[in-house]
Amino acid sequence: MASRHSGLTESVASLPSHARYSLGVLDDADLDLVAALQIAPRASAAALADVLGMSPSTVGRRLGRLEERRVLRVIGQAEWSVHADGNPRHVWVKTAPGATERVAAALAELPEAQLVAETTGRADVYCALHPADRAQARELLTTRVPAVPGVVSTHAELVLRALTKADSWRLRRLADDQVKALAEAEEPLPARPAVTGPEEGGVLRLLRANGRITAAQAARALGMSQSTAYRAIQSLLRRGVVRPRVEVEPALLGYALEVIVALTTSPGAIQPVAEELARHPSARYVSIVAGTTSVIHQGVFRHEEELGDFLTRDLAHLPGINALDVSVVLRVLRRYWIRREDGRLIG
Repeated sequence: MASRHSGLTESVASLPSHARYSLGVLDDADLDLVAALQIAPRASAAALADVLGMSPSTVGRRLGRLEERRVLRVIGQAEWSVHADGNPRHVWVKTAPGATERVAAALAELPEAQLVAETTGRADVYCALHPADRAQARELLTTRVPAVPGVVSTHAELVLRALTKADSWRLRRLADDQVKALAEAEEPLPARPAVTGPEEGGVLRLLRANGRITAAQAARALGMSQSTAYRAIQSLLRRGVVRPRVEVEPALLGYALEVIVALTTSPGAIQPVAEELARHPSARYVSIVAGTTSVIHQGVFRHEEELGDFLTRDLAHLPGINALDVSVVLRVLRRYWIRREDGRLIG
């Protein structure tokens, strides 16, 4: 197995010290399990074990250990309409000297904060904020964020369209036959989901917290019949209201370098550039935005050389790019509304 992962040792050496605590946890078998869950987050332990060449008890034990140590969690990624009436904003914040840490901590407490990270480059703190509606967006961006002590200036851009989100990013470790088997192992969804009514709200909340929740578990938690819970889960998944995904910090998987690349393009190049970037293996989130830039690419890389290849080779052949600005992530405090500390999921 080690022959498939020759870059892992080099990636491990470049991990920040705050992430190295878990290297004894994430061995090759754990990383294969993460890769499998990214493809089939709701697959049974038996199906995962069959594909990975483990026993179901080993899969269950490893998954339980990763969850217990707050390294990994399978959640439900909800559509934007579930969170708010409107789209998110990318926000770059410049801070007073020495104030970056406390500004980032304060912004991470905002209920609208989907992502908060300390960065270098375009600004000191980068945020993805998702206000509930347009009126709240105005108050958030013009009053609440600028009023945080230590904030010097802010710059916000409206997300118009997301071409790929973090649930599509893959740790590329498994063979093609394993990927195919995992795709087939996912629980089949009905062609026409049943409408379940008001019960869906409670099931939605449970799925967002635990993307692997079973109908029996949901039924017990909500005091409903198992058949009703099953129909609600199937309906939400089939309609794409919730998409199960694995939450684990990229640095713990060997991707020690995370960046936000803001690209300015000619109008005719916006869509094709965004589509091409969405297909890049580094892409965790690519969006078309309204602001001084056209496309935002949030990507992860194993090391600086890999990022250098992306900037000088992969971007170089794309027509229509006029300028780019790179912000390097130093520390993530919150991602997808979950607090982070030294790579652990704490919220």
